Formats: sequence, structure tokens, C-alpha cells
Amino acid sequence: MKTPLQITFRDIPHSDALDTHIREKVQKLEQVFADIISCRVVVEQPAKHHQQGKPFNVRIDLGVPGSEIVVDKQQNEDAYVALRDAFDAAKRQLEDYARQL
Repeated sequence: MKTPLQITFRDIPHSDALDTHIREKVQKLEQVFADIISCRVVVEQPAKHHQQGKPFNVRIDLGVPGSEIVVDKQQNEDAYVALRDAFDAAKRQLEDYARQL
């Protein structure tokens, strides 16, 4: 990756375990498509009063040659499940992009 990975936690404290988990998931994406230019991951837990529990939102922005792949609003009350779903969606989009090339 040409640009360092950016991981942002919003409305939640920084977690070394989540940070490590995200880095492992990004390495797996790089195995699918080696020419990723940049990657930004945002994990947030906005306060929502109309629901029980507070779901985690995950957004992934992948910069690839000539395009950008965005996965937004993968929600789950478990941060790891939200990350898994978001990275699965990113992987599918990355595979589709690689096939088009």
C-alpha cells in the first residue's frame, strides 16, 4: 500500500485489539488485490436513543488505481461482526474490480 493505513475510532475509546484485527483484515485484502493505494477504516458507535443497544458502524474507503471502493454503514451491536461484514463486502467489491481490469 502506498499510503499508510488510517484507522479512526469515533465515539468509542481506542482499542488495541480492534486495531490489530483491522490490520489483519487489511492484509488479507492486499492478498486479494496487491495494488491497493490507500485504505481508511472508521469504526464508530453513534448514540441512538430509539434503539436498544448501540450498533457499531464501519466504513472502509479503499483507493485503487483509477477508482475508489467504499463500504459504508455495516452495522452490528458486536464490533467484530460489523468489521467482518464490512471487510467481506470490501473483498467482494475488490474482486469485482480486479475482474474488470
